[in-house]
Formats: sequence, C-alpha cells, structure tokens
Amino acid sequence: MAIQRVAVWSAVVGLLWCALGAPVAARADDCDNGEVSILVSPRAPTPGGTVRILAASDVGAIGELVVTDADGRVVSKDTERLGGPPWSAVATVDPALAGTHRVEAMRNGARVGCATFKVGGAAAASTFSGWNLATEALYSAWIEHLFDAPPTTSLSFDSLQEVLLDPKRNLLHGHLGLDEDRPNALGQPPDCADMPYALRAYFGWKLGLPVAYRGCSRGTATKPPSCGSVKTAAPPTGADARGWYARAASEVMNTVHSGSARTALADEATDFYPVALTREALRPGTVYADPYGHTLMIVQWVAQTPERGGVLLAVDAQPDNSVARKRFWEGTFLFADDVASAGPGFKAFRPLVRTGGGGLAPLSNGALRDDPRFAPFSLEQATLEPDAFYARVQRLINPDGLRPEQAYADTLDALVEQLQTRVDSVQRGETYVREHPRETVGMPDGLAIFETIGPWEDYATPSRDLRLLIAMKVLLGLPDRIVAHPELFLLEGNPPRAAATAVEEAHAKAVEERAIEYTRSDGSPWRLTVGELLARKSALEMAYNPNDCVEVRWGAPEGSPERSTCRRNAPPEQRAKMGSYRPWFREGRRPSR
Repeated sequence: MAIQRVAVWSAVVGLLWCALGAPVAARADDCDNGEVSILVSPRAPTPGGTVRILAASDVGAIGELVVTDADGRVVSKDTERLGGPPWSAVATVDPALAGTHRVEAMRNGARVGCATFKVGGAAAASTFSGWNLATEALYSAWIEHLFDAPPTTSLSFDSLQEVLLDPKRNLLHGHLGLDEDRPNALGQPPDCADMPYALRAYFGWKLGLPVAYRGCSRGTATKPPSCGSVKTAAPPTGADARGWYARAASEVMNTVHSGSARTALADEATDFYPVALTREALRPGTVYADPYGHTLMIVQWVAQTPERGGVLLAVDAQPDNSVARKRFWEGTFLFADDVASAGPGFKAFRPLVRTGGGGLAPLSNGALRDDPRFAPFSLEQATLEPDAFYARVQRLINPDGLRPEQAYADTLDALVEQLQTRVDSVQRGETYVREHPRETVGMPDGLAIFETIGPWEDYATPSRDLRLLIAMKVLLGLPDRIVAHPELFLLEGNPPRAAATAVEEAHAKAVEERAIEYTRSDGSPWRLTVGELLARKSALEMAYNPNDCVEVRWGAPEGSPERSTCRRNAPPEQRAKMGSYRPWFREGRRPSR
C-alpha cells in the first residue's frame, strides 16, 4: 500500500505545482510558475554582478533556462542539467542592465515555468512561505549541485564548511547579501550525525524557512532511541539574519547525536520518518541511518545505461569533520533487521508546517501518509531482511540488472574507494599524534570506542574499520550471491555457478592490479594491493588505534621490511582491550548497548 501511495504522490505532483506555488520574486501577468520552482540568487542582484538561477521540477526534465534582460535580450549562458526526480537546471548570468529580468524554463521547445526578478534596488521580500512541494524540490536540487561531480571522481573535503564556502558548488553562497558566508562565519563544522541538520538549517537560513530538532536518548540494548519535545528555530529577516546560522547550528549540534536518526520506524516523535524504497521517495537530501549510529545523505542518482551500471551516491561526515562521497553498497550502507536498539533505513526530514493558529508543528505519520507535498510515510523497510533490502535498492539503481562481471567491477571499485578514504583518515591521525608527541590518545572502554568525544573520536577508526571488514566480506561473497540470487544478474543463459566461477577468476587477477598507497613513518610511500589487504583482514581487526604507528594501522606483519620504519605502538593495556573487542570486528557486528 505504501508503494501505491508513492506512485499516486508522483502522479499528482504536476497538478499541485500551480496550487502550491513555486516561490519566486514578483511575476509579470504573462509569467507564471507552471510546474517548475525557480530560485534566483542573490536575493538582491546588482548590475555587473553574478546571478545564479536554480530551477527544479518533480514532473520532468528541464531542457534549458532562457533569461532575458530588461531590454528583451537573451543573456543566459549554457544550462547545466541534473537528473531526477526532482529534475533540476542551473544557469548563471551576469546582468549588465538594471530592471526586470525574466527566466523561462523550457522543455522540448515549450515553456513549463517562468519567473521574473529585479536587478538593482532593494531586495525583494521573500515569498517562500514554508516547506512544501516546491521548497523540498529546490532543497533536493541544491543538495545535488553541492556535491556534483562525475561518478568516477573521488570527492572529499576537509569539512562541510569547505563545501559551503565554495560559490561554484553552493548556489546560495552570499544569497542574503550580508557577507554572511565570509570565512570563519559558519561556526563549528558538523560531524556524521550533525551534517544533515547543518545542511537543512543552512538552506532554511537562506530562504527564511524554519527548522526543527529534538533532544533524543541513545537507546538501550532492547529499545531504540526516544526523543523529547520538538524545538523550532526560524531565521529572522533583515540584518539580524547575518549570524543566525552559526548560532542555530551550534544549538542544534549540541542537541542531536547518532541516536537522533535511529529512532523506531513507527515512532512519530522524531526528526525523521521512513519512506518507501522508490526512486520518487529516495531524493537527494534523504538521510540513511544505519543500525549502529552512522548517518549518510543521498546526493545523486546516476542512471543505468547500456554501457555502465547505475550508481546511488551519498555523502557522510566523519568525527574528524571530513566529508566524502561514496556509493551505495553493502559495505557503506549497513542494514540489519535484528538490532532491537535501532530503526535503520532511508528517512526524510519530518516537515515543519504552519498550523491554523500561525504556529509551527511537525506533521504526524498519519498526515504524511496522504500529504502530496512530501514523500509519503512508509513502513516498507520494517518488513525487509537485509538480503531483501539490498536486492530492492539494487533494483532501483540497476533496473535492467547487471552482468556479473560488471557487478564485480562495481563492488571492487567501491571497496577501493573505501580503502582510499581510509588512507586520508589514518594520515590525519598520524599527523595529530606527531604534533602531540608527549600525548597518548586515551582509549575508552567497551562500546564507547565507537561513541565518544575528543581525540579518540576524531582520529581512531573503529567504525570505519568495521565497515571496511564488512565490505571485504561482501566482495569475497559475490560469487555465492550470484548463485543464491541469479535473478539480480544478467546471466545471458549461463548457469549461475559458471558465472560465479568466472567472477572468481576475474577477482584473482583484479585484486593484484588494484592498489592504494600510504605514507610510512619515515615519509616513504608504500604500495599495497587489494589482494594483500584482503590477506590482512585479521590484522585489520586491531588496526584502529591512532597510538599505533601507521604501518600497524595498515596491518604490516611483524619483522617485515614494511614494518621496519615503525617507531610507535599503543600501550599494552590498550592492545589488551583491543584484543577483547576483536570478535566484534571478526564477526562484523557492533555490540548492543
């Protein structure tokens, strides 16, 4: 039934655009929004300045954006288009004239949306009335553009602030015209659990939209986290808006944590609610909460073609504040149906809307089942075992199925991507320890090795390494998966076992060709093939401690030439604790609270 509601939601979207309104500046009589929402930034364009235009539609692709100036001359440049839903388009213009300009969104030669904006003079009053079909589409489109890059590109940043301060990525950079995005003006960079809130608050800040958040528990061994009453924050107008984001983001980040997204799927006293596993519902900006506390955010879908497989891309933040883009697969998106302390899966922000009395309130699960402005509430994910969950999403990514050799190549690419991001993470820990030569990073006890604060959280890698070890098992288990689930693959008449054998043969060669490189303690580079790292799985079960030298962090055998440059080891009492925790990593599970 949830899937049917999503289909209905998608079908009626086009009828709602005009009724709900795509918010823009004042429009001329012959210029209406149509089915497209158009955002012009900055809100007070000036002659000679740069204007960025973002258009989004849930109905269909946008062909181009045509901008004409006050004299009726076309001044738009090439249109950048991104996939959907929602489909989006971006144009940049440098208006030379003051006066009213016009934006037309075109599809197959027909106009499907139109808006006007004024260049010169005071900023127009914002007409963004709240979270609705139009603003959610613009939010998704803004998120996608923020992290856009070719799917084969390794995309990573030192922090989210680096992304937001880049006007080429951030279409809302300087939108308020208050020098609000100057360096050091955005406060503390967010980590894993904070990042979705930080992005939602930033978008709300620029468009004058309210945001909501709750204080939550972390749950217990038998119970998911539960949350308290909702808190709301609405950006002020005028000059008072300049520093609002830094203050609001700080308050939010001091409140939310890894339990905030892991609430039970049926709970409605939450910041997020579960959505159906459909392409329409899984939009950029949708959050993924894994059962152990890690959070990712969808940023882009890359459609399957006859030449290559499809890709679902997401970003996450680490305790050291770094942000990286990665693809959906079992090694990064952990899912479990037997963790009583978690409500894992894909979730959307629970919308905050105006009540009849003018106040703000989040929508209930019941309301979200039928409100066409938002992705419908669905408990579909609660019915799925992990194998079925992964198969379901893979069908969305590659609806035509994949040849086994392509599936293997994609899985190996994802593992190498994961290894490469670990290179950067381990190196950050090495740099910190070298800069603090008299300090031993304190190691917490038990479950706290995954959830703590301070240098251990920032530079140890237990959560990352647990996911890496799971990812290795996924790669090695692909031949068995082909035999167990031949319906997921394009076998072209070949028996599943023969296809699995071919993948095993390809694997033996490929893992000796693919490699990563890290910097040893003496500054020399060291190359490790994927095959060598797979053979070191046991050593990598105890390689997450930043007090160990970098060679140990990469599993170098004792007495080997590789390890000869090691000059530092974790204290014996820490190694003893790591030994007692080793079964968690060997078995690929985090302990219950």
